[in-house]
Amino acid sequence: MTELTQERYELAIGRISQIPEETAAGEKFRPYFRRTAEFLLLLDAFYDCVVSGRYRILSLEELQDWNSRLYGDILPGAYEESYADPAYAARCLGGEYGQILSFLYAEMRAGIPCAAEGRAEYLVILFELFIEVYNCFEAEEEPQIRTLREIVYWYASDYCDVFAADRIREQIDPAERFAMDIVEGCDLADPRYLYYFGEYVSENELGTAAYLASLPEETIRKMADVYTEGYRTGFVNTGKDLAKKGTVNIRYVLGFERVVRAAAANFRKMGLEPVLYRAAAGVLAKKGAGRVGYHGGIPNMQYDYDHRNDQALFLDKRFIERKLEVMRTTYERNKELARAMAGPAVMETFGEQPFAPQPKPEAPALTAKQEELQLLYDSRASQMTNEYIPGDERSFTIIAWPVPQIGEDYREIFDEVIRINTLDAEQYGQVQQTLIDALDQGEYVRILGANGNRTDMKVQLYRLKDPGKETIFENCVADVNIPVGEVFTSPVLEGTCGTLHVSCVYLNGLQFRDLELTFADGMITGYRCGNFADEEEGRKYIYDNILFRHETLPLGEFAIGTNTTAYVTARKYGIAGKMPILIAEKTGPHFAVGDTCYSWAEDIRVYNPDGKEIVARDNAVSARRREDVSKAYFHCHTDITIPYEELGRIAVVTGDGREIPLISGGEFVLPGTEILNEPLKNANK
Repeated sequence: MTELTQERYELAIGRISQIPEETAAGEKFRPYFRRTAEFLLLLDAFYDCVVSGRYRILSLEELQDWNSRLYGDILPGAYEESYADPAYAARCLGGEYGQILSFLYAEMRAGIPCAAEGRAEYLVILFELFIEVYNCFEAEEEPQIRTLREIVYWYASDYCDVFAADRIREQIDPAERFAMDIVEGCDLADPRYLYYFGEYVSENELGTAAYLASLPEETIRKMADVYTEGYRTGFVNTGKDLAKKGTVNIRYVLGFERVVRAAAANFRKMGLEPVLYRAAAGVLAKKGAGRVGYHGGIPNMQYDYDHRNDQALFLDKRFIERKLEVMRTTYERNKELARAMAGPAVMETFGEQPFAPQPKPEAPALTAKQEELQLLYDSRASQMTNEYIPGDERSFTIIAWPVPQIGEDYREIFDEVIRINTLDAEQYGQVQQTLIDALDQGEYVRILGANGNRTDMKVQLYRLKDPGKETIFENCVADVNIPVGEVFTSPVLEGTCGTLHVSCVYLNGLQFRDLELTFADGMITGYRCGNFADEEEGRKYIYDNILFRHETLPLGEFAIGTNTTAYVTARKYGIAGKMPILIAEKTGPHFAVGDTCYSWAEDIRVYNPDGKEIVARDNAVSARRREDVSKAYFHCHTDITIPYEELGRIAVVTGDGREIPLISGGEFVLPGTEILNEPLKNANK
């Protein structure tokens, strides 16, 4: 800590320590400022405990007590009477005051990871923001809402070059070793290490770490190997030179540190130094309700959902330009680090309690103009990222593991998922090639639902010019998307039409019931769901969380999943509704709305194991990149799977009208694919 930062810190915390006893603010606002000041004093005590070294020698019970005090007021049951809840804040403080002050309290909570990392300079910024707002309430008259909004705006603008710039650097610089030092330097058999990250630690993280600690090194190695080999294979299969890269970003949920440690060693053998960065906490770095980066348990998904649009309090064109300027400057200063980044290696979890959000009118919401600006920012930011970390040079991999909350059969399920994630890729590749040989003969594919599923889709296929050397579908085994298996393509939009329906699906952690999308010429023309009594509320839910505020999206991918073993496991343990899309997409046909799987890399030639080039990498929307790249991409890709039990028929229709059935009555019927039915038959027995 510099001398100036030390002085500012002491002045700020000294002032905050006086606020709980003061009566200068209006009577209805005093409880808010008292409670928030008390939280900041707790944060100061936590910071002091961390930087003094005392935190690392505390007992497990003492660490759990700290975790409870830091996160307790946003847990379900307490959150409903916390100023972090916009509805409660509005009820106590008044509508507009409640909205702004709830945002302020949530932003103060972003100081927890700052304190855990000993970042006093970040804490000073937060403390001073709180004091500035408090000062406005010391006058006899309540401050104008405009005045509070201006304070929030200048906080966002002035400190964009701190929080947003550091966020970019943390994503590409292996010298940022806070998390890596914990992973590689702590005794992972001692669960106390989980609390050193400063994240919320739930029974899931504790249970995961305990189970992994009980596994033999051979099993941990097997888990790490399939993960890192999938990453390496992704570069090989797309013809990208991994030797040009020097870093890899590992994203995961706490509890899997034994696997991360083993994976880091594997990556170093490939010439890649791991980069671990935390999921963003503050409004200037995070985006929506999702978490990108390593993180602990999620204390309350409703809290994340309520604050997903907090930037609505300050988002305007001037701020967008400011943030893009900071982004450009930061990348330019770190362009060698950026160019070395090979892409993310992601470990997801599943099995958490399903979440269906409660919309709250008191929470900040983007105006139509702000939604346009956000889309503009997303487009320009993606283009800039692609400039410094070229899409045609990077890849990724993603794998998923269950957490204890999945149920009492957790250990059995975990072992089953290890088996699923390590299935024989070669065998699946051969069967999937049989499917592709049939699909390559088609003009379009017809998909019909059954057992109450209203799906009736016609998916147009790319026309092959040289069938001896070209193919429409990619034979996906276990590289970037683990586990096996699927075959997928970028559909031709013109002529792709119909209705896609699924009774229940979880997308990006959110539940959608009775979800229905309609398409014409490959573009979404209508949508609805059964989550809410008010159908318009359901449309808004889809607009925000599937369309991501675009008026429409193209059908970017059509695929047929072949992993019947995963499907049977889901049925056996009753966890189909908890399976992540990564596995669920392999358990039936799926449709992705948004960009294609080849976005930003359409011009790179890709080949299947049989040597044929996969030529269906583009569509009419992504082709716009040649004239105006801002009109070519939507920066989203959401897979929606129809489970086998809701599937009536999939057939390829050739140019002369001949039908080649692939699946009928939930079973594979194409000769040469019958082996995929074996897990289904064994389950039925």
